[in-house]
Amino acid sequence: MLEVPIEALSYELIGLEFVRAGRYSTLRVFIDHENGITVENCAEVSLQVSAVMDVEDPVAVAYNLEISSPGFNRPLFNALHYQKFIGHNVNIVLKIAIQNRRKWKGKILSIDGETVTINVDGSEEVFALSDIAKANLIPSF
Repeated sequence: MLEVPIEALSYELIGLEFVRAGRYSTLRVFIDHENGITVENCAEVSLQVSAVMDVEDPVAVAYNLEISSPGFNRPLFNALHYQKFIGHNVNIVLKIAIQNRRKWKGKILSIDGETVTINVDGSEEVFALSDIAKANLIPSF
């Protein structure tokens, strides 16, 4: 629903994140562009996304809309994102614990269909993308 209007403005929709904190909710829309993202770009996309959301009204609760660049700790939402960042370090939070752990940190080694292989302290761990609740790159400076 949001991909078409965002791409019409020459930006890439990276992903969506809906966060509830008590009685407040936030819809974060991550966008990117080959030349980077400015505050003005976010404002431009915000106007377009707001208009679409007002018409489509897909969210049943009141929420704040945030438009953002992916930032240094870029979120990874799909297999293409993992493929693009093979060799980079990542923090992963699983939906359900595996080996009594929900949080994992390591280097992305490969992506094969719907599974990603991460080097965690010298051990190769394989995770189904559907088991990952959240993944973010670890910035390297």
